[in-house]
Amino acid sequence: MAPPLYQVVIDTIVDRIASGELPSGAMLPSETQLGAELGVSQGTARKALIELEQRGLVQRAQGRGTFVTVRTPESSLFNFFRLRNPDGTLDTPKLERETVRRRPAGDAERAALYGRPDEVIEIERVRSLGGKMVTYEVSVVSTTMFPGLADRVPLPNTLYVFYQQAYAIIIVRANERLRARNASEQTASALGIDPGIAVLEVYREAVDVLDRVVELRSSQSLTEHHDYFISLS
Repeated sequence: MAPPLYQVVIDTIVDRIASGELPSGAMLPSETQLGAELGVSQGTARKALIELEQRGLVQRAQGRGTFVTVRTPESSLFNFFRLRNPDGTLDTPKLERETVRRRPAGDAERAALYGRPDEVIEIERVRSLGGKMVTYEVSVVSTTMFPGLADRVPLPNTLYVFYQQAYAIIIVRANERLRARNASEQTASALGIDPGIAVLEVYREAVDVLDRVVELRSSQSLTEHHDYFISLS
């Protein structure tokens, strides 16, 4: 069964964004131009652009056109770093320590990551807020999708903007699982706390514009002075 016509428009634009043909900030063809190029009505093209805007991939400016969303370090932090002050405000986390290494993929990592990689790059980080160590995180990505990443250290504070700029890999959403647990020896050492202290553990699968799981991330955070904030709609 053939996909609906508006989905053809969506898939075409997504492919162009993912390939770099339409980089961040680039103007998309108009609804009329898209319709003529892809053999669909202007209304179908408009429906596709509305859905892409709802996904956060494009931004529509009245009287100016439609543009590929520009992802900045600030917007990436706001969307994907969830610790907030009790009043809801966001302080920029400071990257305190970082270790990057290449290693064989574990069975679960191979099964979860796109392409089932045999080797991965592990990014171990400690972040602070307000001068206090609060988060210990480990990110894992495929060496195939991120060639040479281990040679680029130190890495920027916001990895998702870096992924887009350096590798044309655009993170659009994250699936997360949360649970409370006692800090491991490794986490306790990284955060300067006693083993067994309660922390919030978040396991994340980051998904790119092509619906591929491209990063796994496990983070353990102290939440005595911060909340994990999510807005549902």
